[in-house]
Amino acid sequence: MSIRVIGAGLAGCEAAWQIAQAGIQVELYEMKPLRYSPAHKSESFAELVCSNSLKAERQASAAGLLKEEMRRLGSALLPCADACRVPAGGALAVDRGAFSQAVTQKIESHPMIRIHREEQLELPADGITVVATGPLTSDALAEKIFGLCGGSLSFFDAAAPIVMAESLTMDRIFAASRYGRGEADAYLNCPMNREEYENFYAELVTAQRAPIHEFDAADPKVYEGCMPVEVLAGRGPDTLRFGPMKPVGLRDPATGHRPWAVLQLRRENESGTMYNLVGFQTNLKFPEQKRVFGMIPGLEHAEYARFGVMHRNTFLNSPQVLTSGFAVRSHPDLFFAGQVTGVEGYMESAASGIMAGINAVRRQRGKNPLTLPETTMIGALSRYVESGGAGPFQPMGANFGIIPPLSERIRDKRERYAALAERALCDLDRVLSEEQETFI
Repeated sequence: MSIRVIGAGLAGCEAAWQIAQAGIQVELYEMKPLRYSPAHKSESFAELVCSNSLKAERQASAAGLLKEEMRRLGSALLPCADACRVPAGGALAVDRGAFSQAVTQKIESHPMIRIHREEQLELPADGITVVATGPLTSDALAEKIFGLCGGSLSFFDAAAPIVMAESLTMDRIFAASRYGRGEADAYLNCPMNREEYENFYAELVTAQRAPIHEFDAADPKVYEGCMPVEVLAGRGPDTLRFGPMKPVGLRDPATGHRPWAVLQLRRENESGTMYNLVGFQTNLKFPEQKRVFGMIPGLEHAEYARFGVMHRNTFLNSPQVLTSGFAVRSHPDLFFAGQVTGVEGYMESAASGIMAGINAVRRQRGKNPLTLPETTMIGALSRYVESGGAGPFQPMGANFGIIPPLSERIRDKRERYAALAERALCDLDRVLSEEQETFI
């Protein structure tokens, strides 16, 4: 008996892979290229929309721990990411086109996965299904989902611009990773003195923003992790200097001093022909992006491969709807995965797909759902989906704040994070060892 997976994004591909690896036939449905969401352009699976960075690799970081846990659970995507990486200092960043193609080839070539390039307009009435249609689920299916689940929540997500490398003015730009971590040319840095920054800031906070015509929201919520740079700047003149434009860990070789502020550019593809403006998600009008960002040294004549855009993401009120195993409480044969569950971030979405896939298999085999210890990053995220936080439910990415503290107090943050990561992996390995052949 097969299991359906709807959506071939990051979460859907991971779910399909887990199910197929368990020897169960997967019917994978993907509406591209017949229909695209407002943010997607490629026919390939696992398309990266906002950024090409999968965040930190260091195991003693929240993002690094999450990826290590995913590797130990048999992630399909991370080997593809490793093969398509581009220099990014201490982060794992990929050539997004090559990455999507690699994932597509891997999923399409699996003998237990059958691909259906068609849009799903209804939730299946029978059988086990994993819905991984993402935060931009097509209207018809979204209506069915939110009718079943009792409504939805929304927030607005933004993507940063991408510029062509050949158009950069390199005499004001220097290559360096913060604190010298990783490859020396992982980032290009556009340094600004105080006067340049203050002039730029004054124009940024008054620049014209694009209207949000297509979104019927009088008071849109903006997720903190993807805050448009102009909204962030509006909180105060030094907000950017302590945020995406912080100069710490960098020294301008032209002056020998730390700049007043810095815009970092991260390589977007392996050939280095395109660069992403790190932390510069924006909803400014396209001409305004060119004008205002052109005030940054090195971007005076920049040509844009893609301007920044803003779109609405929609997610379930998961604590009222889902279990920590990503199943619908009232319909245990129906699972959800990805950002629609309220996890935030590429790898967080993919990790939820792993867990939904595992638990869909266990459901078919009559086993209890698997919930990882909340001392693990994936277990803590799963618990957050089930229970939420203290206030209104909002998307959550990997961070050490959602993991229970250590029994002993460690004052040094790096040592504390390292100890939390070590405990997490020990607990995960214990679960895997106890499950052995009966894992799924």
